[in-house]
Amino acid sequence: MDNRQIVIRSLPEGRLAEQNFALRTEAAPVPGEGEVLCRTLALTVGAGQRAGLQGSASYAGAPRAGVVMGGSGVARVEASNADAISVGDLVTCQTGWQDYSAHAAKAVQGVARDGDPAHHLGVYGTNGLTAYFGLFDLGAPQASETVVVSAAAGSVGHLVGQMAKISGCRTVGVTGSDAKCQRLTDELGFDAAVNHRSPDFRHQFRDACADGIGIYFDNTGGDILGGALRRMKRGGRIVCCGVVSQYDTSNPAPGPRGVPGLLINNRVRMEGFLVFDYAERYGEARAKMKGWVESGELKPVQDEFHGLEEAPRAFVDLLAGGNVGTRIVRIADS
Repeated sequence: MDNRQIVIRSLPEGRLAEQNFALRTEAAPVPGEGEVLCRTLALTVGAGQRAGLQGSASYAGAPRAGVVMGGSGVARVEASNADAISVGDLVTCQTGWQDYSAHAAKAVQGVARDGDPAHHLGVYGTNGLTAYFGLFDLGAPQASETVVVSAAAGSVGHLVGQMAKISGCRTVGVTGSDAKCQRLTDELGFDAAVNHRSPDFRHQFRDACADGIGIYFDNTGGDILGGALRRMKRGGRIVCCGVVSQYDTSNPAPGPRGVPGLLINNRVRMEGFLVFDYAERYGEARAKMKGWVESGELKPVQDEFHGLEEAPRAFVDLLAGGNVGTRIVRIADS
């Protein structure tokens, strides 16, 4: 049985390109004792994977060429040597960018068959969990506060903004096009949205946050973080989730000016986190989000590419701001 794989042909110098990847075919792995063979149905592609190739994500290990590109997927069990897992079960795991992968039973997590399996990579996967714990545990939103979300049309940001609205907050999204701004306000309930590529961004951002920012959920770093720092209210919270503006480069810019002075003067708490630290509470978050999805209060968005060979293009396009919601690459029918 053939196993198509997307491997890292070369580590990027500067911006990521499709040419940094290559397609190869090898024999599918054979599961050992206590292992399962998984057929990848769908992959998720996220900006954080670029940090892994850059070497700035400590949890991803040192980047290297010649290996299968890593990533999370939802898969169907094709063969099982584990008592608790049956052929045909759906699971999520670190499939990597390939058709087949073998895993120890403890390394896969079973998922329900109801609804779209790809939701377990988005709203019920790392993206939704990151949004949930970042906002509620670090941001601690209070009704009527202004919550600003950067990369607000992205896989995490579009969920953060909606959860803030559920909490009674006023939500402002920062994104990269007028069309995305319109989707945020018209479809997802954001109170305001600002295009950071607009020549009048600074004034528009100031006007959207005229009463100050209570919580800034930062997915970008860079100039947007710098602008938010200057508009934080006393006692505000900055949730540091990602630095997408600095990922797709070999020369990341330094942090914004004003730290720590602005934090001290306004008693602002600025804190980073990794979602993996909350693993014991994933069930709590998923149950809450499922209730919101079923009630229509939370609308998970995903955009899709089809075919394993399209994964590099989907990744490069995402880094250029092409996605709205969670980017999914469909590999096989469920």
